[in-house]
Amino acid sequence: MASSSYDRAITVFSPDGHLFQVEYAQEAVNRGSTAVGVRGKDIVVLGIEKKSVAKLQDPRTMRKICSLDDHVFMAFAGLNADARILVNRARIECQSHKLTVEDPVTLEYITRYIAGLKQRYTQSNGRRPFGISTLIAGFDYDGTPHLYQTDPSGTYHEWKANVIGRSAKTVREFLEKNYNSDAVESEDSTIRLTVRALLEVVQSGGKNIEVAIMKFGDGLKLLEREQLDVIVAEIDKEKEEAEKKRKQKKK
Repeated sequence: MASSSYDRAITVFSPDGHLFQVEYAQEAVNRGSTAVGVRGKDIVVLGIEKKSVAKLQDPRTMRKICSLDDHVFMAFAGLNADARILVNRARIECQSHKLTVEDPVTLEYITRYIAGLKQRYTQSNGRRPFGISTLIAGFDYDGTPHLYQTDPSGTYHEWKANVIGRSAKTVREFLEKNYNSDAVESEDSTIRLTVRALLEVVQSGGKNIEVAIMKFGDGLKLLEREQLDVIVAEIDKEKEEAEKKRKQKKK
């Protein structure tokens, strides 16, 4: 049987153990906008690459960072329509849990719920996998910050810092090289690390970047364009000075 025969149904494995529809969903993620998450000492930061919008379009309707509850927010890479369904289901689960248990959801609980929902869509006929990966960040009720990632296959892991979407490998290598305890010691340094990671793949500076932060006890807060422009200018200045020093050493 030709290999193409195995990608017609989600429930059929290929002889070498692949579920091609799940891999195609991951490819949709890899073609999506870059999203970066960094867990700091007392802050969590999510940043995304903003796509340019039409002149007459309301940019509010193109957000890729959204709140699930007062203490949980997420960013995604992949298909916007799929994300809308997943976000609505997750919000309902957050409220249902609060009404039933009288406690807010933990980060791992809502991540496991989202991952379980994705996994069910890889195991049933007449459906297709969700074409998105998510970065889920926030605080548990004891004040512990968390950052989780889910994939179209339904797997999830906790991270100190991670990236999904376009050029994820490049940005992940940057984070592996630059993430350390000093880099996330303060709120400002954590935000700067997130912006620096995004600038590895975003060429037009703060104009095409959106960054959201959350601190324990506070809700989701989006950084203003002016704040981002200041951070980007400082990073560019540091890069220029580092380049000058490197050239001087060569001489």
